[in-house]
Amino acid sequence: MKIQWLSERMNYDGRQLRPHWIFQTTNILGDALVAFQGGCHVVTDQMVDLVDQKDGKKIYSEEMLHFIGEFFGADLSRTILVQRLLVSLAQQEIIFRAKTTQLIRAGNDLFEGDAKLSVSIATASPVSTLIHFGINVSSKNTPVKTKGLLDYGLDPAVFAQSLLETFKHEVESVSIAQSKVRPVS
Repeated sequence: MKIQWLSERMNYDGRQLRPHWIFQTTNILGDALVAFQGGCHVVTDQMVDLVDQKDGKKIYSEEMLHFIGEFFGADLSRTILVQRLLVSLAQQEIIFRAKTTQLIRAGNDLFEGDAKLSVSIATASPVSTLIHFGINVSSKNTPVKTKGLLDYGLDPAVFAQSLLETFKHEVESVSIAQSKVRPVS
């Protein structure tokens, strides 16, 4: 599992959620999770969530942390579970750093009360499965009530790098757990 923080600011518009975007952007081959900071504006024809697309929902944030993951050899069900692990780890990180207990995970999103902190989707391509997880940095001018990392006094780059490392450790520890057990019959 490879991880990388991309310090160059980039906006997310949905076109980044495609096979080999990580390789084309970073030269990283194989299973990877990368993060970057920038705005978010996904227009309807770039939406992967068919229900959101049909309902005409808007995905917009002036400033988000974006996590893009690509996994080769995983099916969509497993990738959705990995996505939920990533969201749970983000929840844990915010609770630990901001000393809040009000944050909940519902499916693949984070909420504090009726304020939404994140957007996330998992999908499949012909060669891989993909995740986008975006967490608000700013809560200004969003189409729904939101909270962002700045509302908790959190530094986005520090948060992203810590979450990347924690995620990498979790994935690697799964591999260790698989290799340390004896078979049963």
